Amino acid sequence: MPHHTHGEDRAEPEPGHVHESVDADVDARDDWARRRRKGIPTDKQLLVVACMDERIPVEEALGLSLGDAQIYRNAGGKVTDDVVRSAALTTQFFETTEIIVVNHTDCGMMSASDEDVVAGLEAAAGGDLDDVDVDPSLPDLNLGDHSVAEWVRMTDDIDEACAAQVEYLRNHELIPENVTVTGYVYEVESGHLRRPGERVAEDVNERV
Repeated sequence: MPHHTHGEDRAEPEPGHVHESVDADVDARDDWARRRRKGIPTDKQLLVVACMDERIPVEEALGLSLGDAQIYRNAGGKVTDDVVRSAALTTQFFETTEIIVVNHTDCGMMSASDEDVVAGLEAAAGGDLDDVDVDPSLPDLNLGDHSVAEWVRMTDDIDEACAAQVEYLRNHELIPENVTVTGYVYEVESGHLRRPGERVAEDVNERV
């Protein structure tokens, strides 16, 4: 058997060798771990704003996998000031080019009157809500002249709310004009998405 000095006359790796798949895996893990520092966007360049309701399988409903999208969930899937903040950052700095709003039927934000919600929060706070901090990190930030009901933002019609939120994001000055914004209503009764305003029940349960 011929003897070779370490590193002497060593052939370059040929295509198809195991090292190629190992190197690809190492690079992919590095990209995954440092994708923000490397400026790598989500796989679908997508932000989803959805309700926190436990019945809404956001990823399944939209056909998403881990890494495809950033997902922001809150009570009612509302486009709040912090949603705008997050949307502005991801579209301006993380190459996000699409936003999808997902609301749903039988939402908890339609389950009580404004008066009942205010009464419940007042009970939790022990009375007056005027001095309650809206953001714990900013103690001087409170509701000011706005009512608690306006802050909570209950919903009367889920289709109208979804369409309005889409329009609000489309026209917001902090969201670039080239960002596509769409919205869907997830039907908990059927397990499927539909476009706002396309309630099938109104067509199939009444005589034309």
